[in-house]
Amino acid sequence: MSLTTRITVTLPTDQVAELRKLTDNVSGYVAEAVARQIRHQLLGDDLRRHEEEHGSFTEEELAEAHSKIFGSADERSSAA
Repeated sequence: MSLTTRITVTLPTDQVAELRKLTDNVSGYVAEAVARQIRHQLLGDDLRRHEEEHGSFTEEELAEAHSKIFGSADERSSAA
């Protein structure tokens, strides 16, 4: 089990109301959202650093990454 630290976070009232509709575990939900945002930020930093060192991604590289992440158009149409 990971260590935790208790903090106070202020959110807009309407967001808290919607959050409570979604989960009974607000702390867990917020922790997951923060973890996802941190991963997103770190990945963006890595991608920017890669482009600084190696130049912009080509259209082919972007298409390959897109298909690895989301699957190819053929795979999506056969799954439907």
